[in-house]
Amino acid sequence: MKQIILITGGERSGKSIYAENRALTLSDNPIYLATARVLDEDFKKRVREHQERRKKSWENREEEKFLSSHDVSDRVVLIDCVTLWCTNFFCDLDLDIHKALELIKKEFDQFTQQEATFIFVTNEIGMGGISSNEVQRRFTDLQGWVNQYIASKADEVVLMVSGIPVKIKG
Repeated sequence: MKQIILITGGERSGKSIYAENRALTLSDNPIYLATARVLDEDFKKRVREHQERRKKSWENREEEKFLSSHDVSDRVVLIDCVTLWCTNFFCDLDLDIHKALELIKKEFDQFTQQEATFIFVTNEIGMGGISSNEVQRRFTDLQGWVNQYIASKADEVVLMVSGIPVKIKG
């Protein structure tokens, strides 16, 4: 049965750990689909920490943009994270938020047509003040619209606050 779960929250709110534990309650061998482009040493360290935390029971895959190129039928798949996924489209499309939003929605819809359990992890970046940086404001708009779109399609939405899951939908 197809199910879409969205886990959202601020940075270091416990989203990834919660999502990983949730995936393991649903499957002995879930797929971890990483969307990150690793661009510096600090980020490499963060990726290693995530990888070390996961057991060998995980099937690890990497995909920067085209999630639908992966067959995840009848599996539990954790996509970490939507924010980095959006960043890849945003940057590759020269910061055009409308074109990025259109392609992200299309890719999301194609990917989630499969019969699978999808657990998307995203950042809730629009809860702070308005940035003085135009590029950051544009990206915050894009991220907010993508989060709203995924939440509208999700069966369940969980907001992580200081490591505590708060059910928003479902």
